Amino acid sequence: MINPPRRAAAYPDREIDCQEAMEPGFQAIVDCMLEAGWTRGEVMSSLRRLIAADNMTQKENAKVEAELAIARAMIRAARPRRS
Repeated sequence: MINPPRRAAAYPDREIDCQEAMEPGFQAIVDCMLEAGWTRGEVMSSLRRLIAADNMTQKENAKVEAELAIARAMIRAARPRRS
């Protein structure tokens, strides 16, 4: 089981707590990849690329969401008002 944050709001060690909660799963993935025959360098490089791809996806999704919000607002503004 993954440990949740100690508090819902931000606190000084929240990122450290997140890393500690993630550590067992991360180590399990790395171990499985090494057992499958991948080198540690390949695994770490692939993880960095996956993180970069996820960051790019999140940015693109945010951009699309903003564009959709603008388009919806423009459509609402163009509608005739009911009396």
